[in-house]
Amino acid sequence: MKNILNLGLSVLILGTGLILGCGPKTKPPVQEKVATEKPSLPESITPSTSKTEKYAIIYVKHGEEALGKIKILLYTKEAPKTCENFIKLAKQGFYNGLTFHRVIPGFVVQGGDPKGDGTGGPGYTIPAEISPNLKHIRGTVACARLPDQVNPEKASSGSQFYICHQPAPHLDGNYTIFGQVVEGMEVVDKIAQVKTGSNNRPIVPVIMEKVIIEE
Repeated sequence: MKNILNLGLSVLILGTGLILGCGPKTKPPVQEKVATEKPSLPESITPSTSKTEKYAIIYVKHGEEALGKIKILLYTKEAPKTCENFIKLAKQGFYNGLTFHRVIPGFVVQGGDPKGDGTGGPGYTIPAEISPNLKHIRGTVACARLPDQVNPEKASSGSQFYICHQPAPHLDGNYTIFGQVVEGMEVVDKIAQVKTGSNNRPIVPVIMEKVIIEE
């Protein structure tokens, strides 16, 4: 099955059949308010203090400049299959050297595509694990996917994910949320500030130098 995995709203489908991705440059939906507070976990999610708690740590660089690291609490209870897949890929080194290929300030930074253009993946999708208790707040980490027209079950990309630069409530209930940034939102802010060209792609690549799992 050909995977063309991208994030967005079904009403914004481009000529290529993708959403907010590989076609002409599009603007994100207008947000009435832009939050500036630090990301916080939804009230329904309480970080565990047990050894079963798992984090993903992404080391990021812009060209040759190190930007720092992003630490993500993985929601292994709410999205077990999604987290299991992400952990497996990270441990295999799948993400090492991949880019954040799509950057839209005030909306999202998106990456995890081995092709680097929003059309690639590992060759499979993951069943949707959409929790009504999880919302798209600043620092939310969720899976990209194909639009509803060709993906009515809202299955997630096998590898592409996005981090919310600011709250995006219009995405709630439509994408699998599987984590939350708990450290390093200043790095996400830096990514959001890089210069981009066509298709919202950074002119100088923003690279995931390595992604590790902390357990």
